[in-house]
Amino acid sequence: MNYSEALNYISSVNWKGSVPGLERITELMDLLGNPQDSLKFVHIGGTNGKGSASAFISNVLRKAGYKTGLFISPYIVRFNERMQIDNQCISDEELAEITEYIRPFADSMKDSPTEFELNTAIAFVYFSRNNCDIVVLEVGMGGELDATNIIKAPEVVLITAIGLDHTEYLGDSLYKIASTKAGIIKKGSGVVLYRQGEEITEVIREKCREKGCNLYISEPDRLELLHCDIDGQTFRSQDHGNISIRLAAAYQKNNLAAAIKVIEVIRTKGYIISEEDLREGLAETLWPGRFEILCRKPVFLVDGAHNPHGMKAAADSLKAVFKDRKLILIFGVLKDKAYNEMLELILPLAGSVLCVTPDNSRALKAVELADIINSRGVPAEAYDSVGEAIETAFETAEEDDIICAVGSLYMIGDIKQFINTLN
Repeated sequence: MNYSEALNYISSVNWKGSVPGLERITELMDLLGNPQDSLKFVHIGGTNGKGSASAFISNVLRKAGYKTGLFISPYIVRFNERMQIDNQCISDEELAEITEYIRPFADSMKDSPTEFELNTAIAFVYFSRNNCDIVVLEVGMGGELDATNIIKAPEVVLITAIGLDHTEYLGDSLYKIASTKAGIIKKGSGVVLYRQGEEITEVIREKCREKGCNLYISEPDRLELLHCDIDGQTFRSQDHGNISIRLAAAYQKNNLAAAIKVIEVIRTKGYIISEEDLREGLAETLWPGRFEILCRKPVFLVDGAHNPHGMKAAADSLKAVFKDRKLILIFGVLKDKAYNEMLELILPLAGSVLCVTPDNSRALKAVELADIINSRGVPAEAYDSVGEAIETAFETAEEDDIICAVGSLYMIGDIKQFINTLN
């Protein structure tokens, strides 16, 4: 099996969409000898901030000398981004070899695994074969019934910001969603919670009491912002001195605080992480698709805000960095997202909107989106492709204008690839 054949197989398994449940992944991992049981984990769930927090934590662990695996979703440009060791994506050859190894086991199952379950199994085999010291493991969706939750008690559980998303699967209230996400908490783990509202905090606190786990809540107030521009931010930490990061969005302060708390907790598990490791690991962290600057004259940035919670964070960051300057907005969204709420948050910042259709079967058509936005009094036009929208944005933008693409992670890869062809 070569790389293309592996990707074709992964995407053509008996795809059921998102089907919560641990029965299939349990059967598959049993057939494979449960390689995940040989690994140690930091398990990360939540609605927003999982990717950035994962990147911060994995970079600090790597800097401290630990062979660190990272499992994320979705990818931006190439599938291989989903599985990394020490910031290196899985090679085409190893992905193909592991997929070929797993295929007969998956094919033998009466109830075949979903695509995400297959991806999870490939990742566990990959990290185990390469003898990772620790794996930063991002939940796919939810928590309790997510395929990644087959693991035994992780070293640390991190619950990031929780908002209303995937309500058809996770519940229609913050209480229900938080309860589902709290399902990754297991006896023996330290638990870190991104500081948020009391309703969510109480759900997590109760789960920790049930499992006998210590709960640690992140402390963003212990980080004082010293400087912020499009190249990043510097904070004075009451506990760790000055910390610089290359991620400019205002919401990264909260992700940073959560990541720092995870490192503080994991130190209590016997991991040796110096203050220099902490500061250098954080300073080297990059995370694609989150308030990422692709061009500077004019500024062109992308942010994968794809739900109201994420859009509010993106809007707040845009106002903090660019003040009252109006945006040329490139917007695409999935039709099952709360796009009306997202538009309420971002349209006040837009001078004009270029609407696109993300590369996903669930996408809202650009023409429909443009009609909705025009009805709200903001000029909008539909474009046949991301490339056409980008070319139009550059043609109309002045040198000091801001072009911003938001709304769906599924269009970020196409945008980055197109921008690369222009450079």
